[in-house]
Amino acid sequence: MANLYFDESLVATAPGRQLTISGDEGRHAVRVSRLRVGEHTIVGNGSGLRAFGTVEELGRDSFTLTVERIEVTPAPTRRIVLVQALAKGDRDERAVEQATEFGVDAILPWQAERSISRWSGDKAEKGVAKWSRIAREASKQSMRAWIPEVLSPVTTAELAGVNGALLALHPRGEDRLSAWRPAGDHDVYLVVGPEGGLSDAELEALTAPGPGERRIVLLGDDVLRTSSAGPAAIAVLNASLGRW
Repeated sequence: MANLYFDESLVATAPGRQLTISGDEGRHAVRVSRLRVGEHTIVGNGSGLRAFGTVEELGRDSFTLTVERIEVTPAPTRRIVLVQALAKGDRDERAVEQATEFGVDAILPWQAERSISRWSGDKAEKGVAKWSRIAREASKQSMRAWIPEVLSPVTTAELAGVNGALLALHPRGEDRLSAWRPAGDHDVYLVVGPEGGLSDAELEALTAPGPGERRIVLLGDDVLRTSSAGPAAIAVLNASLGRW
């Protein structure tokens, strides 16, 4: 099975052209993945373009691919955005990884009231960078054409003002997510709380009238961890929105 390697600087290519991948990506392909001349592999730019071809040459930390065909996957008209509350340990990072594998389009870190982990100053910048690396690696693993964007962290007030369908996952929800259907092409924001859940004040803020639909939805009868609720909800939306 072919592997996928990313070169975000790649803008366009065509069959018959050659692409050389070097740096960390080339080093990983040659030294870790043990890529060999004659093998089929894929090079993508993480923004919809993927080039399929055969390895023609290997360097110490690079490889050269002759392009045989290309695929361009357009950006979705309606994005699924995971609003992931900061969580202790690596639970939020596991959510980022699995959500990427399940096809999330963007990830929005949220400083929830009951988040044990706190991001501020340099820590916020480092946190976004780490989540972005996790999303990139998970995109390679799942052979995705698009790497989901990790946005800057938001407060509850900022989250309440997003323009789109804001769906807070909570046991108090009266409607199941599986029965929900969007009214238009607005982005869908899936809100997942931290280990301690959402406070009453947060639920009130997130369901107040805004620029789009605001709703509390029930994912299922059981309560999932913060690391698994988002990916599970994305799977439900993938089926109900016809992505799967």
